[in-house]
Amino acid sequence: MAREFDGEPLILAPDRHLARWIAKELGRDDLIVWPGSCIVHEQFSARELARLTVRFPEAEVLAHPECDASVLDQAHFIGSTAKIIARSVESPAETLIIATEDGVFHTIEQRLTAAGKSKVILQAPGMDESCACNRCPFMRLNTLEKLYLCLRDLTNEITVPDDIRARALAPIERMLALSA
Repeated sequence: MAREFDGEPLILAPDRHLARWIAKELGRDDLIVWPGSCIVHEQFSARELARLTVRFPEAEVLAHPECDASVLDQAHFIGSTAKIIARSVESPAETLIIATEDGVFHTIEQRLTAAGKSKVILQAPGMDESCACNRCPFMRLNTLEKLYLCLRDLTNEITVPDDIRARALAPIERMLALSA
């Protein structure tokens, strides 16, 4: 993908940690980075993760690139949600520590069961025990019931002027072409 954008300015949003990781992967230091971040990935504690890996030295640490660099530095594997799920099944480790939103844990358990495997899955720790850090409150605002009602009742429609729709479609089509 790096060749596709040589010499072109790149703006990365919405997450500065993901942008930093992409810049490192692409070997580019000229990216324009939106200063946002994910509240879930911001809460993981590198110090507490280090303590957890001392307790479970055989564990493989898997992390999403939206985590802070101090957490990624401790990861054995860094990847997208889909790649973390796949690695969880493929990993020879019997204990996994996972630093990402907890919505993936159910899918990991399903895939492990389908593969006839059983592993200990630990959530990467937050700053302290009081934090349910891996749970994103915003991702849980969308539910199957709300989607069903929206489609059934044709409510909450968002309309966009055609000229804006056409301009917005171009980068989406390019992104999809590059990922194919």
